Amino acid sequence: MMNKERLTAFTDAVLAIIMTILVLELERPQVISWSALWDLRMNFFAYTISFFWLGTMWVNLHNTWDEVETINRKIVWISLLLLFFSSFFPYVTSLVSMTFHSSVAQSFYGIVVLLVTATNLWLYHEVAQLHDGAVSADLARAHNRWIRWDIVLKLAGLVLTLTIWPEAMMWAVLLTALILVLPNSI
Repeated sequence: MMNKERLTAFTDAVLAIIMTILVLELERPQVISWSALWDLRMNFFAYTISFFWLGTMWVNLHNTWDEVETINRKIVWISLLLLFFSSFFPYVTSLVSMTFHSSVAQSFYGIVVLLVTATNLWLYHEVAQLHDGAVSADLARAHNRWIRWDIVLKLAGLVLTLTIWPEAMMWAVLLTALILVLPNSI
C-alpha cells in the first residue's frame, strides 16, 4: 500500500496544466469587436464545456480521494491513464472550436470524453475494491451507479454525431453535466 498524497498532488498539477492550456488554445479574433467575439461563441462554448467537465471530474476525485487512506500500484497506473486521456482535451477542444459543425471533430472529442469517463469508472471501481466497507468505497460505488447513465447518454451523443446531428456530442456532454454529474456532485 502507498500513501495517496503524491498521486493527488500529481493529479491536481496535471489537471491544472490541462485546464490552463485550454484557455491558451482559444482562438483570438482578427479584430477586437463585439461582433468578432460573438463570431467565436462556439469556441467559448467548447472551452466552457471542457473546462467545467474537467473541473467537475477534479471535484469528484477530490471528494472521493479525501476519504481514501491508501492506494496501490494499480490505482496509480489507472490514474496515469486517466490523466493521459485527459491531456487530449486541449487538442480536441481546439478541433471542435475551429470546426464546431464537423462530425469528425465532434466524434473525436466524444471518443476522448468516453475514454476519460470509462477510465474514471475503472478507477472508482478499484478504489471501492481496495477500501471495501470504508466511506471511500461507498462514495466510489455511488459515483459508478450514476456514471453508467452518463456513459449511455454520451454514447447516444456519439451515435447522433456520427449519423444525423454533428453537434450532438458537445450537447450530450452538456446534458450529462446538467442532469447527472452536477446534481450527483453537489
